[in-house]
Amino acid sequence: MSPKASQDRLDYPFMGLTRLMAQKRAGTGQWPKGFGHVDKTVSVGHGRAAFSALAEGILGWEIQQGAGLTVAAPPRAVVGARVVSGFGVGNLRLPVPCEVVWAMEPQLAPGPDGTEVRMAGFGYGTLPGHPALGEEAFIAMMGADGRVQFRLLAFSKPAGLIFALGSPVTKLAQAGVTRSYQHAARSLTGGF
Repeated sequence: MSPKASQDRLDYPFMGLTRLMAQKRAGTGQWPKGFGHVDKTVSVGHGRAAFSALAEGILGWEIQQGAGLTVAAPPRAVVGARVVSGFGVGNLRLPVPCEVVWAMEPQLAPGPDGTEVRMAGFGYGTLPGHPALGEEAFIAMMGADGRVQFRLLAFSKPAGLIFALGSPVTKLAQAGVTRSYQHAARSLTGGF
């Protein structure tokens, strides 16, 4: 699997919304009508080494790989990078093409509670051929207390009638992948 040529365009509205939502508390932002959403935050470690391991793991696609996805992408998540993840088992994998719409190297930024936190991550949006329309973001955060958190933000809806008919299965799969991302984040920071 390799990302397609530049003729493919992002195919959803509200581009970059996950970056804005990253600076809001869970439950306080306005998600687009007609789109389901995910906003999950879990504590995964403590201290600068844990934050660095998580941030590098997010920006280097290790979160996806740790969740069991195959990844065809540039070495690092940067704006404009095209990625095709393979979702499934063995050779039975559905290609899911995306493009990075925002990326943040580790830096101080306003956090969801209004204080400055150390933050890093990226958000990518769906391209034609993806079973959903929407955006997903992976964020590492460390507050002044040294607690390291992994936050997953997403909004999506089925990309067409065939995928809408499979929506109950898709929702179960999304819940499973969310747990896999959280497990991968904990694994990245396991020693810290």
